[in-house]
Amino acid sequence: MPKRALVLIDVQNDYFPGGKWTLSGIEAAADNAAKLLAKARAAGDLVVHVRHEFPSDDAPFFTPGSAGAQIHPKVKSLDGEPVVLKHHVNSFRETDLKAVLDRHGVEEVAICGAMSHMCVDAGTRAASDLGYRCVVVHDACATRDQEFEGNVVPAAQVHAAFMAALQFGYAKVVTTAEYLASTPNA
Repeated sequence: MPKRALVLIDVQNDYFPGGKWTLSGIEAAADNAAKLLAKARAAGDLVVHVRHEFPSDDAPFFTPGSAGAQIHPKVKSLDGEPVVLKHHVNSFRETDLKAVLDRHGVEEVAICGAMSHMCVDAGTRAASDLGYRCVVVHDACATRDQEFEGNVVPAAQVHAAFMAALQFGYAKVVTTAEYLASTPNA
């Protein structure tokens, strides 16, 4: 069995109702992420929380030091669990995420979080390019409607398109139930 890590990307307050950048389906995604977190902790897998802050106060969300940039209580980190602070879409860019994974001998990463079309996508592609086996738990991820040239693309379609692309070349894409059923207990 390969050494696994659960990487929770940007499950932060600003993405929830009342935050600055609410995502479609974030509550259900966070509930699923909490199930993954409980299973990873019980199995003794490495848990890594990734937290995004923009570098300046004029950011649309995740402003430095704000309550909105903090990890949501549903997936709050415990003492000893690494929290990687990032300032870019890619969780590996200019962070110690790779060093943390390598220090623990991780070979496989299970990824969940937000946003499906940005940080989850970028983090998964980077992890795959760095040689990690990747599993994306798609119903523990969330995004929002997007617009391109006057066309609004609903969040569900944005999510599906990005999950399809990741599944094609970068990761195994599964549901929370499938992932929980496939991982051994502690």
